[in-house]
Amino acid sequence: MPDYGRAVAFGHFPTPAADDPAALVRSAVLCDELGFDLIGIQDHPYQARFLDAWTLLSVLGARTSRVTLFPDVASLPLRPPAVLAKAAASLDLLTGGRVELGLGTGAFWDAIAAMGGPRRTPGDAVSALAEAIDVARQMWSGERSVRYSGDFYSLSGVHPGPVPAHPIGIWVGGYKPRMLRLVGSTADGWLPSLGFVDVPGIAEASKRIDDAAGEAGRAPSDIRRILNINGKSNRDALVDLCTSLAVEHGIDTFVLDSDGTEADLRALAEETIPAIRRAVAHERG
Repeated sequence: MPDYGRAVAFGHFPTPAADDPAALVRSAVLCDELGFDLIGIQDHPYQARFLDAWTLLSVLGARTSRVTLFPDVASLPLRPPAVLAKAAASLDLLTGGRVELGLGTGAFWDAIAAMGGPRRTPGDAVSALAEAIDVARQMWSGERSVRYSGDFYSLSGVHPGPVPAHPIGIWVGGYKPRMLRLVGSTADGWLPSLGFVDVPGIAEASKRIDDAAGEAGRAPSDIRRILNINGKSNRDALVDLCTSLAVEHGIDTFVLDSDGTEADLRALAEETIPAIRRAVAHERG
C-alpha cells in the first residue's frame, strides 16, 4: 500500500472514567503542554463509569490551548446528527478551530436500546451514518435554511449554524466493506482501532477505501487514516509498529493509550513519539 506522505501526528486516548475527573483534566492539560496533537474521548453514554463525552470535551477545550479534540467515536444512535453537528461547530468556535468529529454507527445495541435509542440492523446502521454525514455538512453550510429527507433523518427548513471555525473533518470508525466504501466516497478520515483490525486487515481496508475514493473522483491521499492503539507497548515495539504502518500502509495519525500518569505521558512525548518521527523520516529518505 502507498505511503501518502502526510506528516505523522500523535494523540492520547484517555479513559473518561468518572471516579477522578480532576486527574483526567490534568492529564489532558499536560498533553497540551507536551505537544500531543490530539485527544480522543470514547463515547459510551450508557456506561455508568464514564463521564459524558461532549461535556468532557467541552471542559478540556476550556482548559487547553492547542491540542485538537474529538469524540472517538460519537455514538450516532444516541446523538441526533443535527444537534451533534451544532455541538461540534459550537465547540470548534469556542476553541479556535480545534475540533474534529469521529462518528460511528453505534455498538452495544442492548445498552443503546435501554437508554431509549434505536436498535438498528447492520445495514440500517450504515445507511443512517451516511445520512448523518449529509445532515452534519448541511448544518455547517452557512445556508439560510436547509432541507433533507432521508429514511432516518430529516431537516425541514431548519436555519443551520453556527458555521465552524474551520472545516471540521468527519472521521468514520468502521471495518466492514460497506463502511469502508462510505469512508472512501464520502468521509474525511478513517478511524479504526488496532485489535478490532490487524495489520493485514488495515492493508485490505485501505485498498477498499482507495478504490471507493477513486470511483468517487477523490484522491486517496485526501483521506486521513487515524489509528487507535489501545494497550501499552514497549517503546521499541511501538516505534517499529507505527513506522511500518506509516510508510507501508498510509496511517498518518496514531492515538496512543497510556496510564495517564505524568511519567508515562512524558515518556511518550519526549522519547517514543520523537523516535517514531525519526524512524518515519529515515524510511522516507
